[in-house]
Amino acid sequence: MQKNTLKMLSIVAGSAVLLASCDGLGKMIKKQNLISYTVTPNPVEEKADSVAFNISGKYPAKLFAKKAVVTVTPVMKYTSGGEKALESVTLLGEKATGNGQKIPYAQGGTFSKTFSAPYEAGMKNCTVELRAVGNKSGSTKTKSFKDVKMADGTIITPLLVRHDEKGIFAKDAFTKTTPANQTTHIFYAINQANVRGGEMSSAEMKAVDKFVKENINNAWYEFKGVSVSAYASPDGETDKNMHLAEDRAKSATSAMEGMFKKDKKAKFGKQKTDYTTGTTKEDWEGFQAAMQQSTMKDKDLVLRVLTMYNDPNQRRKEIKNLSATYTELAKDILPKLRRAEVVVNVDKKSRTDEAISRLATSRPDSLSVEELLYAGTLTSDVNTKITIYQNAEKQYGSDWRTSNNLGVAYLMNNKVDDAKAAFDRASKNASGNPIVANNTGIIYAKNGDRKTAMDYYNKASGAGAEVNYNKGIVNIRDGKYSDAVSNFGSFKGFNLALAQLLNGNPESVNGTIDASTEKEAAMSDYLKAVASARKGDSGNGMTLLKSAIGKDASLKAMAKDDCEFLKWRENADFKSLTN
Repeated sequence: MQKNTLKMLSIVAGSAVLLASCDGLGKMIKKQNLISYTVTPNPVEEKADSVAFNISGKYPAKLFAKKAVVTVTPVMKYTSGGEKALESVTLLGEKATGNGQKIPYAQGGTFSKTFSAPYEAGMKNCTVELRAVGNKSGSTKTKSFKDVKMADGTIITPLLVRHDEKGIFAKDAFTKTTPANQTTHIFYAINQANVRGGEMSSAEMKAVDKFVKENINNAWYEFKGVSVSAYASPDGETDKNMHLAEDRAKSATSAMEGMFKKDKKAKFGKQKTDYTTGTTKEDWEGFQAAMQQSTMKDKDLVLRVLTMYNDPNQRRKEIKNLSATYTELAKDILPKLRRAEVVVNVDKKSRTDEAISRLATSRPDSLSVEELLYAGTLTSDVNTKITIYQNAEKQYGSDWRTSNNLGVAYLMNNKVDDAKAAFDRASKNASGNPIVANNTGIIYAKNGDRKTAMDYYNKASGAGAEVNYNKGIVNIRDGKYSDAVSNFGSFKGFNLALAQLLNGNPESVNGTIDASTEKEAAMSDYLKAVASARKGDSGNGMTLLKSAIGKDASLKAMAKDDCEFLKWRENADFKSLTN
């Protein structure tokens, strides 16, 4: 009985050899080392949340059996356990039936296909293997080819992007000083330059005098000088008008000096050096403006004369020919042009920065919204900023800037949910505001919704260069490296250097980082080492990697598994650094 069993097994085995030789698979498997496969890129790379790579295969002449069906499947095998099989490719011998790509027997042939899969954490440390099984067309019996290792691991350098999105604070309108200038006029009789007594007791002059007396020694006010602009009306001779205007400037200055000298405590306005003067010999502009505002019957006729003639003497002649009209001009218009305009230049000072900062947290109700918003710019402490903007929103909640700036401060403290709520409040008070749109986009970006984030960034056009920077971060994650380089613009630093590297320009990495405030960071040295690896410069690369690990010991394990350094893994210096 045992002999019969052995005989039967021998017959089966012999039949299998015969079948293998008949269907050609045996020959293919026996000579599978003649088949060549190539994967590009190698190692494979993460891009836009996926891994994608191309595998091409070449079958030499007289190898692919005419009735063979070969199914080729790339598999990402994780070193941590588990694997991910990707879409298969079906190849058919020239006489095989079914769906797939034909490979001629006599000439041989090739295939090429791009495979992709969503990126998973295990793909960082994996091998890409090609598994193939074959069967005769119409048969379900399969034979396996040897697994072929195609690549080691996945480059995940795009995931190094720093999510340091830039929020935009709304600007305050606070000013250190505000103009508090006081203006008065001194009017003169025709062809006269002496200041008449009543001019210094006019209601306008009394108001200026009162302001000066009350505030000349007030610490909140800074008196900066007196400007005197003297005019002659355009009804006299030009040469005389020039001298008349000059004399009026002198007499107005003396009159103002006398007013200031009455206040014995005042240290201002008593010296000639406190005054600046200007003269207009014939105030044609003032005349034209007065005519335009008048209700005179011949108003348009007089204005027409001014446009028809440029010569002042001709103008005067034509206007005086309008005898009735000129009489009215001499009564109602010209006297107001014989004047000196006096401006006491005064600045009202604001509270000091120290006082504003103190009140912003202790007595915020005593400050204006502009002072509170300004107070937020006076501190670099995030928690203090939050307190100030909370106070500002409580006092002035209808002003969108208070909620917006509170949201940005929350973002700086990584309080994303609180920031979102603040931006929602800001949006209600300023619908469509581009600054709020930028900041709202950051919320979506941090929550992983890059599409909606980009939609908001597009709505934020014109809000500032920060918008494009934030777009650049999304561009890197979306695999649009050229767009990222463009959007980062003049923002030197890690993210721009990363975009340049990913865009195929590792030579720019060092210069970009060294021109930034991030040049001493451990990750900056690490990225420089990656750039060196891509350039094939192991000497510099090892030095930079050593520096990076010295600043941050956790980078040792990161570098050991990083496929950017795949070619260095057998290097003694690299092993020493990472083990």
